[in-house]
Amino acid sequence: MSKPSCEQVLQEVIAKVKAEFPFHAPESSICSDHCEVCTKKLLELVEMEIIGWQTRLDQGDKPNFAELNQFVKLCKNVRRALVRNGLLVKKSSN
Repeated sequence: MSKPSCEQVLQEVIAKVKAEFPFHAPESSICSDHCEVCTKKLLELVEMEIIGWQTRLDQGDKPNFAELNQFVKLCKNVRRALVRNGLLVKKSSN
């Protein structure tokens, strides 16, 4: 069994992030007076990264491991902020 390519992993991560992150939630549910970081701006950042990668993938560009790692790290950090701000539920450790 061969390992998935960086392109395949990137596409899987993008699909998971698009399904989980509240990109289209109303601003009233994203912005509050007690957030630790600006969730709206973080979601915009991730959304722009996804759009950029989708464009690059459509043009035949393939990510290398460092680029994939950087994108995954960004998504993990944003997810952590979304959990802190109450927009996502913390995943349980199994």
